[in-house]
Amino acid sequence: MDVTATRLFSNPDRRLRNVVVLRHDGGVITDISDAAEPERGPRSLILPAFVNAHDHARPRASAFGAVGMPLESWLLRTVVSTPVDPYLTAASAFARAAQAGCAAMMVHYTRPSGIMPMVEEAKAIARAAHDVGIRIAFAIAVRDQNPIVYGDSEPVLSSLAGDDRRTIEQLFVRAPMSPKAYIELTDAIAAAIGGPKVDVQLGPAGVQWCSKPLLEAVAENSAQTGRRVHMHLLETIYQRGWADTHFPGGIVRYLRDIGLLSERLTLAHCIHARPDEIEMIAASGARIVTNFSSNLHLRSGLAPIAAAHACGCAIAVGVDGLALDEDDDVLREMRLVQMMHGGTGFKRSWTPQEFFALAIRNGRRATGAPGAGELAIGAPADFVSIDLDRLECDQILDADPLDLLFARGNASLISELVVDGRTVAKAGRCLGVDLPAIEQELRGIHRASAATYAHVLRAWPRISSSLQHWFEAQLTCN
Repeated sequence: MDVTATRLFSNPDRRLRNVVVLRHDGGVITDISDAAEPERGPRSLILPAFVNAHDHARPRASAFGAVGMPLESWLLRTVVSTPVDPYLTAASAFARAAQAGCAAMMVHYTRPSGIMPMVEEAKAIARAAHDVGIRIAFAIAVRDQNPIVYGDSEPVLSSLAGDDRRTIEQLFVRAPMSPKAYIELTDAIAAAIGGPKVDVQLGPAGVQWCSKPLLEAVAENSAQTGRRVHMHLLETIYQRGWADTHFPGGIVRYLRDIGLLSERLTLAHCIHARPDEIEMIAASGARIVTNFSSNLHLRSGLAPIAAAHACGCAIAVGVDGLALDEDDDVLREMRLVQMMHGGTGFKRSWTPQEFFALAIRNGRRATGAPGAGELAIGAPADFVSIDLDRLECDQILDADPLDLLFARGNASLISELVVDGRTVAKAGRCLGVDLPAIEQELRGIHRASAATYAHVLRAWPRISSSLQHWFEAQLTCN
């Protein structure tokens, strides 16, 4: 198939080529050559397809009233948005990602529905990705400690009335999965859904939620099998305080010593990582995926991304289910990261062209997507077409289209997404599934089942207050 582009971004040298024909066949780019004549119809800018390197494929949290609270409360509050249908929930998230230009997306699956065996649920999610047409990485987010707070839950539970306490215990306090059982589950999921467009990974939820035996088992299995690992790290001030108390020698040093830090590891957030920790992460070849708007929504802070980049750390960008407008617009997220961490005054961390290339390259590595995201012969045919007429609608003098895109671009400018040679989204609409119909069906199911969590909502003011007191006391102690 031939695609004529007015401009095309060439990753290796980060330059734009004018009026070219991109040919692809069997999911691979077979040729890029100068066009014999100008492009007919709307003018276009062809770019490597975007990547959402950290997400959970969950419903929009604000639809369930989870707004303006820190992560530690938000995690418990969003239990009311537990998937009611794994296929539909995942398909809606993947379709929004596709409409935003994402060819690949990390699914760190933190909240299973509980209505079917986990392998079957993973199959439903993989089927949703296939129907939409995007690549995914998939990891069950495992935890075996600290289900309510980062430590002994009794002070929180004892402050609640009997009914409120039972509510919380029934929802969150469960027998943990053993490290061996988790490895076996991951193996079973990989056997069921792993393939060219699905990369099954190990997914410890975060150091405060995982015991040493669990973290060490994950590190050992990753080293033995080569399987990638995806994990949260130092997202909040409370997690920083917990890590300093429980790992006085340094949490990142511990991860390094057990062999978890490697080029197979992607760490989400790292907002409160210190300079020496960032240097260790960089030296190991592990990646940091930053989630700018999510960090703002959850009042977690600003990550030291420019400093990480300066010491050689690979940086990727994720949406984390909480883009600035909760619209999964990863282009806007990339813009925000570039603007926030791109430098001060005349000193630059990177140019927009450099940042775009590294975000795509590192995002593909994090998700296990093939290639480095370059538009080159032999590379996967994963690309987006930007409406250049709309982007440049008021231009008087020439400007680099990528500079313009990083000045004011958003998902509305995407005219087509191609993944593995297949047109997945066009003119702002996902072609593989009917997103409006899916979202309408999901709303109906959620509204019909809202009474299931009525007791949580009634108890929430008391639960929230107890959580706040516990975490504020922890921070004061540290």
